[in-house]
Amino acid sequence: MTSLIPLYLQLAAEQKSAEVTDWSARISWVIGLIVLIAFVYWLMRQGWKWRGSLQSDLPELSSTPEGFADGEKLLTLTGRYHASTTAGQWLDRIVAHGLGTRSRVELTLTDQGLDVVRPGAADFFVPAAALREARLDKGIAGKVLPEGGLLIITWAHGDKLIDSGFRSDHSAEHPAWVEAIEQLTSTTEGTAR
Repeated sequence: MTSLIPLYLQLAAEQKSAEVTDWSARISWVIGLIVLIAFVYWLMRQGWKWRGSLQSDLPELSSTPEGFADGEKLLTLTGRYHASTTAGQWLDRIVAHGLGTRSRVELTLTDQGLDVVRPGAADFFVPAAALREARLDKGIAGKVLPEGGLLIITWAHGDKLIDSGFRSDHSAEHPAWVEAIEQLTSTTEGTAR
């Protein structure tokens, strides 16, 4: 036994105690990380505001005319509004007048035009004369879906052409919308001549 005691004492002498956590350094790192995240979000918000000020020349959006609900509805759709962009530029999001805000949407198409009702965001109306085309696509300003997953409606507002992206709760409705808007624009162009 006498030979084990010195070994036990030797092992006990070599063991080190666990390092003490430096709480002040850890708290400093957490606070620094929170400040960095807040700064990045602030920069993103400033960029959004800056984009809105660059697009301030865009006229106010039209509101739904009186008697619109009395007309015959060609089509209705419920789903999601994803974004509006400059026509042909699927990443150039328009944020002026709330067009950059994603939301639920209820679309109604009549001979008078397209009524866009967005709970929680600004509603707008696109007169039939301003509608240019509709197509199926796969992406718009931060939203990419399978081919044909988005209904893109091109319309004129002021001197600018705008693409607005919608996704129906039932994507099988999209082709009917493309066809109906093509028919509406062809009849509108025919009467304008």
